[in-house]
Amino acid sequence: MRFRWFHLLLVIPFAFPFSAGCSGCNKREANTIVIVSSLPRTGSAKGQTDTMVNGIKMAIDEYDGKIGDFKILFQDKDDAEASSGQWTAAAETANANAAVNDKDVMVYIGPYNSGAAAVSMPILNKAGIAMISPATTATGLTKKNADNKDEPDIYRPSGKLNFTRVVPTDDLQGPIAARFIAEELKKKRVYVLNDNERYGEGIAKEFESGARKLGLTVIGNEKINVAQQEFGALMTKIKNSEGGPPDAIYFGGTTQSKGGQVAKDMIKTIPNCVLVVPDGCYEKAFIDSAGAGLEGKVFVTFGGQDPTRLTGAGKAFVEKYKEKYKTDPEAYAVYGYEAAKVALAAIKKVNKKDRDAIREAILATKNFSDGAIGTWSFDQNGDTTAQIFTISEIKNGNFVPVKELNGLKPSAP
Repeated sequence: MRFRWFHLLLVIPFAFPFSAGCSGCNKREANTIVIVSSLPRTGSAKGQTDTMVNGIKMAIDEYDGKIGDFKILFQDKDDAEASSGQWTAAAETANANAAVNDKDVMVYIGPYNSGAAAVSMPILNKAGIAMISPATTATGLTKKNADNKDEPDIYRPSGKLNFTRVVPTDDLQGPIAARFIAEELKKKRVYVLNDNERYGEGIAKEFESGARKLGLTVIGNEKINVAQQEFGALMTKIKNSEGGPPDAIYFGGTTQSKGGQVAKDMIKTIPNCVLVVPDGCYEKAFIDSAGAGLEGKVFVTFGGQDPTRLTGAGKAFVEKYKEKYKTDPEAYAVYGYEAAKVALAAIKKVNKKDRDAIREAILATKNFSDGAIGTWSFDQNGDTTAQIFTISEIKNGNFVPVKELNGLKPSAP
């Protein structure tokens, strides 16, 4: 998950991630606009975020690092810590505060994790800095949430909107997974697991709600202990459920919260069961951690189109990416690119270094077609109107799309 770069200006993942100030700001030219990304650049998500950053760089490179009267400077910041290999509230807070205190920062691309977004959104909202996330999907970040009545207002202390995202939300992705299990896989009994984190627990609830509406029997919705090294005992418990083992398991979580281990232990203990996981596991690192025997056993949902399914400008992006980086982009590379394209279009339209003006221009994005994923708009919540989901299986160590579903299409009764 990275972008491509411009040859004029380049800042490598440096940034003093735990500095609230802006060392060196006074050395910049007055006509410099800074775009910051905050993503987990350490740990197992790095492969995915590498391609996202590459995508952002590619977007900036298309403008040769200059838009209107302004030079564009990019800062690639890490919101993960080496000790955990995952994002931390401390790192994300530091990145957000550093952006606020740097008068040249106009746009914040990220974060990758919904829990991280809940941390940085209020900080950046107070400062009027526009956020464009290429990956966060938790429903409550932008919409009313029955489980937390303070959402999304708690993230908007200024009373104004500043957060947008270019991927659809979990209130659609969860039910999409349920539709696939019920209508495509023809399964009847499902056991739900979640990682007890902001994203995983939320999407597991959305899945369960959708599953019950479709008539699936939900045996349980249980939190796992992500500190455990393996889940053999848990799988044995699930196998011995009253009424017999489930024929499907849904895991709300990510690669970093042991999605691969869940897959490995399910295949070993309940071989006739299938596992469906969300976009937080849609990365090569998940396949590597899950091991062998995944074909026909594991499916993943993703809010968007797989790189192999993109056409037109999207296909051209993939080809340019492969030519430049000599490898295939992971799923979120194009969404890093798309987020940057939106930011750059807003800066070009406003042509002034003004956080509020750029924020308003981003929120006003309508019928956007200058990126790589087709034509779409931001709605009144800052969410994308693009609602295509891809379901993929795993073959020969790679994700292979098997179905595309529209998130707004009603399910069969």
